[in-house]
Amino acid sequence: MALTLIQIIAYLAQVLTMLVIVQFVMSLLISFNVVNMHNRFVEGVWHGINALLDPVLNPIRRLMPHTGMIDFSPMVLIILLRIVIIILGNVGSSL
Repeated sequence: MALTLIQIIAYLAQVLTMLVIVQFVMSLLISFNVVNMHNRFVEGVWHGINALLDPVLNPIRRLMPHTGMIDFSPMVLIILLRIVIIILGNVGSSL
């Protein structure tokens, strides 16, 4: 039972990591005008991803120093999620 919970948490951490990567790629595509925010589908996906990630990224943004236009909070979140996955893997293998 505990191993199953560890696997579920690790899977959710991987999904969250993929969402951060998708948000990063979309932000690049939007900033270079490859995709248009006037498209309702793009706008809906963008707002949906931000609605999922902002509650997780905002506390990290408050803790980090202001670095100008570059936001390092997604990178910090990915590193933290990878650490959680490694720890859960080690805990799961010891059970």
